[in-house]
Amino acid sequence: MINKIDKNKERQRRHARVRKKISGTSAVPRLSVFRSLNHIYAQIIDDTKGTTLCSASTLEKDVKAKIADMTKTQAAKAVGEAVGQKAKALGIESVVFDRGGYLYCGRVQAVADGAREAGLKF
Repeated sequence: MINKIDKNKERQRRHARVRKKISGTSAVPRLSVFRSLNHIYAQIIDDTKGTTLCSASTLEKDVKAKIADMTKTQAAKAVGEAVGQKAKALGIESVVFDRGGYLYCGRVQAVADGAREAGLKF
C-alpha cells in the first residue's frame, strides 16, 4: 500500500530543525513567515519574552486594499514591506529570518525582499 506524504508534517519537521539554531532576542528579533494557500503572514517575534512585536498579512485592511489586483508573489512582497515599515517604526533595525520550513523561493523570498526594501537588515 502506498502512503501519501503529509507535506505539512514534513514542513513542521524542517521548521523544528531550523528553530533549534534560530532564536530572536530583544536586540535582534525573528521575522517568521507562514504561507497558506491563499494568504501569507509575517510576524516579528521576541523569543526571550515570547511576544509578537508586530505583524502583517494579506488579510489586513491597508494591505488588502493595495493588493487587490496583484499576484500572490507581489502580495507577499507588499506584506514584507508592511512588516518592515512597522518594525522600523518600533526602532527595529535588523532581524533573523525564519522561513518557517518552506523553501527560500517564491512568496517566502518575496516577503524577505520586501522587508529588505523597507529597511530591515538580515
